[in-house]
Amino acid sequence: MPHMMPSKEMLDCMKTCGECSLICNQCSHHCLHMGGEHAAPEHQGLMRDCAEICALAACFMGRSSHHSAHVCRECAEICNACAESCERLGKGDEMMTRCAKVCRQCAQSCERMAGAHA
Repeated sequence: MPHMMPSKEMLDCMKTCGECSLICNQCSHHCLHMGGEHAAPEHQGLMRDCAEICALAACFMGRSSHHSAHVCRECAEICNACAESCERLGKGDEMMTRCAKVCRQCAQSCERMAGAHA
């Protein structure tokens, strides 16, 4: 099967996934320094899961994998969970607020991609 160039929507989603992966990694480090419940294994694990699934989703879309829709669906679910966790713990913290916002944007973009390629 010939390779097709990614659509603008897919390119935008890949970019958002990359940004989300980066901010989740940065926020994880930030939260470790904050300590307490921010450094708890559950929250830290969720941010790491989010960073990794976002990077994976971007890779799958970048190579037009037939499994992109499944990965994007899972990415959206994990991004929403990460956003909820950051919102719950953030209490006005700028980094955590930014992380939650980017996670929500990524979830929306990945939900669109999952629907477009189901």
